Amino acid sequence: MAWNPRRLPDLSGKTYAVTGGNAGIGYFITEQLAAAGAHVALLGRDPSRLRAAVEMVRTRVGSTSLSTIPLDLADLDSVPAAVEALGRLDRVDALIENAGITAPGPVRRTTKQGLELAVGTNHFGHFALTALAMPVLTASAARVVLAGSLITRMYPYDIDDLQSEHKYSDFRAYALSKHAVQSFATELDRRLRAADSPVQAILAHPGFSLERTSPARPGITQPVPVMRLLAPYTHGKDHGAWPAVRAAADPAAAGGSYYGPAFGGVGRPRPGKAMAASRDLARGRRLWALSEEATGIQFALGGS
Repeated sequence: MAWNPRRLPDLSGKTYAVTGGNAGIGYFITEQLAAAGAHVALLGRDPSRLRAAVEMVRTRVGSTSLSTIPLDLADLDSVPAAVEALGRLDRVDALIENAGITAPGPVRRTTKQGLELAVGTNHFGHFALTALAMPVLTASAARVVLAGSLITRMYPYDIDDLQSEHKYSDFRAYALSKHAVQSFATELDRRLRAADSPVQAILAHPGFSLERTSPARPGITQPVPVMRLLAPYTHGKDHGAWPAVRAAADPAAAGGSYYGPAFGGVGRPRPGKAMAASRDLARGRRLWALSEEATGIQFALGGS
């Protein structure tokens, strides 16, 4: 049967972990999975915002099967404790790596470990989380769902300047971080297959989703009027959550898959194909080495 994002299968007994599950697309991923009966663990850095999201989900769908885990992806020191908390869950059916910074600012900034803020948060933080969580993910034969972006079609994948040390703009830094996420997704899939791992890596992108066209969730998202000319080409973050939810919950989804809106920026989630730069073998291998060097973590998987 065709996948219907408005009517998910029964997910009772399933557990999903969502980074950034308290805001934006991550909040709606959480709400949709919880509404289908899943337990959802929200990972985020602000305890008060995590609590607010949990209360909102409970108000909206009546689910009480929610938990929170502290995690600041801009501080690699916070990752081991988050992984320990994931290990205390009964199982993890999917780790949805949604969190990210979209506007790193007009001036180049860095994480606690000195990594450029956008790529340090969006990619290196998730690389560290995935690497350290691999035993937990393997035990549950989990999926790792990574969040790509259409902005990668606007800026080239300059792996020689991944941390924007030679040239900086906030949009370019964000685009480079998402190039890294997409490249990591395909390289992770190759290495998982080579290692005959039960873990699957799946890439999803939300299309052109805006908070201003999202349903109101007081304290989390507040819609405002959108220009009529833009309306046909955008959708809310509730619909932006659909590809990641399908990647995590569709029984037919497989490692190496790629999901995005049917019409590029909008529409129901459907399988597609990642851009060529994301599938480039040489750049994937180089990114892996750069990521191990930047995080100081040796990711124990076989070669691709």
